[in-house]
Amino acid sequence: MTTAHENQSDQVVAEGVDEEPIESNRRLFSGKMQITIALIATLYAAFHMIALNGVSISGLTGVEIPFLPALPIETWNFRIVHIAGALAVGFLMFSSHTFTETERPSSSKLLTMIAAVLIVPVLISGATAIGFASTIASGTLPEMGGLTTWASFPGTETFASEVYWFGIPLLIATFGAMIIGWFERRAQHQVAASDIILALSGIVVAIYLVSIYGTAARNAVGTPFVPIGVAFAATAGAAMILELTRRVAGLALVVITGIFLVYTFTAHLLPGILAVQNPYSWQRFFGHVYSDAGILGPTTAVSSTYIILFIIFAAFLQASKVGDYFVNFAFAAAGRARGGPAKVAIFASGLMGMINGTSAGNVVATGSLTIPLMKRVGYDKKTSGAIEAAASTGGQIMPPIMGAGAFIMAEITGIPYQDIAIAAIIPAILYFASIYFMVDFEAAKLGMRGMREDELPKLKKMLRQVYLFVPIMILIWALFAGYSVIRAGTLATVAAVVVSWTLPEHFARGGKWGLQRILMVATTVLSVVLAGLYFTAPVDENGLTQTSFAMTVLSTVLVLAILTTLAWVTFQEITDANQGLGMRGFLKGFELAGVMSIQIIAVCACAGIIVGVISLTGVGARFSSVLLDLAAASQLLALFFAMCIAILLGMGMPTTAAYAVAASVVAPGLVQLGIPPLTAHFFVFYFAVVSAITPPVALASYAAAGISGANPMQTSVASFKVGIAAFIVPFMFFYNSAILMDGTLFEVVRAGITAVIGVFLLSAGVQGWFMGSRSVWYMRAALILAALMMIEGGLLSDALGIGIAVGVYLVQKTVKPSGDGAIPVRGAD
Repeated sequence: MTTAHENQSDQVVAEGVDEEPIESNRRLFSGKMQITIALIATLYAAFHMIALNGVSISGLTGVEIPFLPALPIETWNFRIVHIAGALAVGFLMFSSHTFTETERPSSSKLLTMIAAVLIVPVLISGATAIGFASTIASGTLPEMGGLTTWASFPGTETFASEVYWFGIPLLIATFGAMIIGWFERRAQHQVAASDIILALSGIVVAIYLVSIYGTAARNAVGTPFVPIGVAFAATAGAAMILELTRRVAGLALVVITGIFLVYTFTAHLLPGILAVQNPYSWQRFFGHVYSDAGILGPTTAVSSTYIILFIIFAAFLQASKVGDYFVNFAFAAAGRARGGPAKVAIFASGLMGMINGTSAGNVVATGSLTIPLMKRVGYDKKTSGAIEAAASTGGQIMPPIMGAGAFIMAEITGIPYQDIAIAAIIPAILYFASIYFMVDFEAAKLGMRGMREDELPKLKKMLRQVYLFVPIMILIWALFAGYSVIRAGTLATVAAVVVSWTLPEHFARGGKWGLQRILMVATTVLSVVLAGLYFTAPVDENGLTQTSFAMTVLSTVLVLAILTTLAWVTFQEITDANQGLGMRGFLKGFELAGVMSIQIIAVCACAGIIVGVISLTGVGARFSSVLLDLAAASQLLALFFAMCIAILLGMGMPTTAAYAVAASVVAPGLVQLGIPPLTAHFFVFYFAVVSAITPPVALASYAAAGISGANPMQTSVASFKVGIAAFIVPFMFFYNSAILMDGTLFEVVRAGITAVIGVFLLSAGVQGWFMGSRSVWYMRAALILAALMMIEGGLLSDALGIGIAVGVYLVQKTVKPSGDGAIPVRGAD
């Protein structure tokens, strides 16, 4: 990778972090199709922004627009449309195969022709679904308990239509397109015919389910009496979710989900805690899995609200170059310290983690810049990748956003997200402090230097642009001021766009008080005033904001100001590159949001299938009983067992899915042990996150190894060592809940200070470097013992830990068993 550090001081991130947070060599990158997909992604994201905020354009401006949907949308319908949109956009955006350096056209026209023929069954199925929807909406069907009935029983005309005119054609189109897609090849500027069929099939599933779930038939979900059409639609939908997950997240999660599906239909044949009494029919299972107990349950509830909202926020920070400022700021602040790029990786990954909740995404976003620089100042390839992997993984436990897992935790436990974010403060500090100590001690042992002054951006310049932190500050303020997560995220997203327009380079035209600056200042003022009115306005019984005349006028003026500013910035884009977030930047932002959101939505929906299996078979409750039995012998043994399950799940799937499944299998058992729900779920969440750096399957470490050029397994072992304190922290807040802000101010402060000292001693013992000199093996063992004493959290144990550490220091300074000697400086020119 080429960087500008060697020649220009203010070019730190010029080449390093322009890349998308999540790369894929299956994506459409070229031709007009990129614009088309970006426009589709824009509509998909805009639908969520409008629906989540519960206010339509007509409600905001006072102008009635008849074709806009009524808000708020019913919860199940919203989640069904959310998944259908992800399937449609995802199949168009992500190819079934991996592209090579040269574009390859379709390998066979025959395959394309066969795929095109599948348009017939998908249209038949779609027309039948529309017919069902029309019949239900006509009001001619009888009602029961205020709901329209839907009689679909063997021998009825409706049953025959659902089987022969809806279900079978839908399965033919879906599975036929999937099979053809595995063999069909296309160029990057094209869309395969099989992918179009799959996109249409996803829409047909949504049309049918939205219609049927609006009737009394929804009450039959999870029973043998669920309509046969629901089973057909759910089968096709689940198959498409698995296929899209394969494309965006690999085979691991698909294989694990497949094992759970096989278990569902074979559980009655298995012994012990895995057994169920009676087998499940295909109709009952798939009727159950595409409900709020499975695919439409907590994982999709989170992906359709918080996750996609904050992904849009992160995408706009990325597209507007505000995200680059975070990395530049980290370089200016930490680049001069010994082993500077490694410490920059810690700070930058922590900052990026607030807006990007995926370990691999953080590795790509910051590691493409920091890993080569770490190698340059003296770190070997393995250590460079390990440090970045460990730091990037910590981004998922960094408040306020904390990745998707924290939102799922809030959904499952009912604990307000703000409380979860507050509880995560000390654990996040401990995680990043431990990595910092590990990095610093490694740099001290190897005698590394920091980066030169001319290699870094000027700190004064970075401080003059500190206002670019405003979107993050607004997000934090809104969250802790009592606003909902959705409103806080929306306000932060608007702030990211507006703040991006204030960058000095965007004023190249028009002079000091040119048109662009006037428009931007006016837009900023109007946004602040309108936001204040909107967030303080009363709401009606449906939760919709009641508009006023002032809001109507200001919102109209604001829309005009934004459109004018956008047009002006777009003009500058055309005449001069990199001049603001104009239309090209907006499309880029929504395209990034589309890529990032489709990947996480597919993972969450796939995890929902596993959750559906667990809820139907009750295997989670049986695992909880095992935990209770273990706790009777030793509570620590039960915690160790829970830790192993969370890590094992994380080795085979993204951490979001790992936590979602572990929260269903393990967390209930921990709660039954008497552990508070927040502590139990945090325990599981923490280990699901660090599974990304736990060998033998460590996804974040493998991504870092791809950048550093090191052996993936060696990198994963090294990252495990760098993040070793993270495996102790969950036990710390189990034995001392003050670390999760549960206690008096004195208890919380004391727990935080002693825990930081504990991870300092643990890092010193692992690295063999303490208070400026090397430590021999028995002194390292003593430091680790002292760390464990500090971590336990009691007054006596803290005193013993400090006493042991002081003893090690005195021995080291008087006896000097390590034999201090001159250490050559590495990385110097």
